[in-house]
Amino acid sequence: MKIGKAFLVFSVIVIFICGFSGAVFSGGNDTLAIAGFTSGEIKDGAPLEWELVKKSGTPVIKLEKVGDKFCLHMVSDSDSSFGINKEIKVNAAEHPFFNWKWRVAKLPKGGDVRKADTDDQAIQIYVAFKATGWPVKLNTPTIGYIWDNEAPKDAVVTSPQPLSGKVRYIVLRNKSDELNKWYEEKRNISEDYKKLFPDIEGGKLRDVEGIMFYINSQHTKSEGDSCLYDVYFSKN
Repeated sequence: MKIGKAFLVFSVIVIFICGFSGAVFSGGNDTLAIAGFTSGEIKDGAPLEWELVKKSGTPVIKLEKVGDKFCLHMVSDSDSSFGINKEIKVNAAEHPFFNWKWRVAKLPKGGDVRKADTDDQAIQIYVAFKATGWPVKLNTPTIGYIWDNEAPKDAVVTSPQPLSGKVRYIVLRNKSDELNKWYEEKRNISEDYKKLFPDIEGGKLRDVEGIMFYINSQHTKSEGDSCLYDVYFSKN
């Protein structure tokens, strides 16, 4: 039986929400750094202050120097499904903009978020919001910003994995984008949340309670290679 990404996301959401003890961000700062990766140190398989999440395969995670910071470099193979997560708490109304830079060197062959058996991406960025009820793993609105292969850009997709109706994706990039090139993204999570979750209190924005960066290529039995850095929330 294949282990779907939904199982992973929901297990991570439980970590995010239950026993919350992560960083709390609020107040007057214009920007809130989430993954600046100012250190190149890896501990227990993940960057400092992050936790390794592994479903299958052998995680390949490196921190590589880019300017005065480090980028997260993840490489997957035909058995790989892994990532890193961090508990945080961000007032999304105060800091509604989500920013990052990413680059992909290899896309999982045939990866397509619209189908459960091809649901592989070289990089997935998850933003988990405050749960709407119990059990939290089935009631945590989660936005996934992804670099897919086959799905069209700007596509909005509810996860095809079982029991994952609260995990919803926006395809930002795909195979039409240039490989080995850095792209800078800026998303208004307030607008994205309203667009993705109109069925939850009319899209009323909830606070952010977790972040995860992930890669998998086990469904397509192929490979992925991606880099990510300079992730932060901002007021404008």
